Amino acid sequence: MKNMYKFLVAALIIASSATMNAQNDENRWAFSVGINAIDLYPVGEESQGLGGYFDEFFNVDHYNILAAPTRFELGYYIGDGIVATAAGSINKIDRAGETRIDELTYVSLDGGLRYNLNELWNGSYLFNPYLGVGGSYQWLEDDGFGTFNGTFGFDIAVTENVAFNIQTTYKHAFEDAFPKHWQHVAGIKFTWGATDTDEDGIVDSKDECPETPGLEEFNGCPDTDGDGIKDSEDDCPNEAGPMENNGCPDTDGDGVLDKGDKCPDEAGKAELMGCPDADGDGIADGDDNCPNEAGLAKFNGCPDSDGDGIQDSEDECPNEAGVAELNGCPKPVMPTVEVQKQLNEYAKTILFELNKADIKKESEEVLMDIVEILNEYPEAKFTIEGHTDSSGSASYNEKLSDSRALSVKDYLTSHGVDKFRLTSKGYGEAKPIAPNNTKAGRAQNRRVEINLVKENMDN
Repeated sequence: MKNMYKFLVAALIIASSATMNAQNDENRWAFSVGINAIDLYPVGEESQGLGGYFDEFFNVDHYNILAAPTRFELGYYIGDGIVATAAGSINKIDRAGETRIDELTYVSLDGGLRYNLNELWNGSYLFNPYLGVGGSYQWLEDDGFGTFNGTFGFDIAVTENVAFNIQTTYKHAFEDAFPKHWQHVAGIKFTWGATDTDEDGIVDSKDECPETPGLEEFNGCPDTDGDGIKDSEDDCPNEAGPMENNGCPDTDGDGVLDKGDKCPDEAGKAELMGCPDADGDGIADGDDNCPNEAGLAKFNGCPDSDGDGIQDSEDECPNEAGVAELNGCPKPVMPTVEVQKQLNEYAKTILFELNKADIKKESEEVLMDIVEILNEYPEAKFTIEGHTDSSGSASYNEKLSDSRALSVKDYLTSHGVDKFRLTSKGYGEAKPIAPNNTKAGRAQNRRVEINLVKENMDN
């Protein structure tokens, strides 16, 4: 048990001295340092007083051990799980099973091939069992001999570039005169040689972007904008954005990605390429001359409330449909021919005191009918004309007709008709509508007419 204790203690001392960095599949070189134990007993030589194969295999009292680093191995990973190895070891032999013998110096040079069993099931590098075959040449003092070797061992990862190594090798001597034996090894294996072309700390074999520095979480691929999406899957690799937008930003949160948003700092509508439309008229505020009033595209977003084709800002009557020549105001409503005829039928019935301009009381009713008609056409202007027959002098008749026309005008304005809409004039006997040589004709010529002013008719 003392020898086993020495064997384990020595292995742990070596393990505690390891300070290597991370490893991966491209760490082609490996160097192992450890201790070895030679066991001459379980070799199938019962006739020689030794044990059968594997008899008392773990009886450490049979082991020949030096408590110091006594074995060194260099390995090179060829590929497909195969490793070529070369090793050298030294020991002191003073027992064969329970039999003590004179101490002999043991030196061995080994070479072989090893197969990592993890290749069969793509296992983790944390535990890597292997099988090996090879040969070696040993010296016991001055006598040398060759052996054919078969090895089983395993590595247990300590860090990514450091592993604790345990293996046992059966060495079968080619000549019967020399001893078959087992060589057990415990040590530390260091690996190196990984290629990291882009120097991002991730070796090329594990680096999906070996020529571009990247991050470990993306297997060596970059995330230029730091948004947690690697550049190859990021539609906007130079601008940070969320996963749901494939890495593209939406600064204003309107659902339109910045790369397609004409107004990336203002929330807007998709149909307006991300620009706002405060008045909801379908015209982006930046193109809308009236951004706070819903309007029409042909007026650059400004309204035409009355729908007359003149925008409100240029319409003097924005709530009434009008015409351009009146700056958007409607044409005045003019009385029809029938209405004008009715006015004059009423006017002809207006009676005056004899040779005076005073209106008789019985005419007030018809005058109020005239007021009502005139007020139905507030934009229309009228002239009130007085006429007489040919009785009396022409100057007298003109003066009388003028006074009577003015009297009618004054009555109408005093009862609500705008005075600026009315003018009056007397024509005397100058415009008869019937012969003055009969009583009936003279009666027709004594009259008042209310006529629409010609400028109204032009409109």
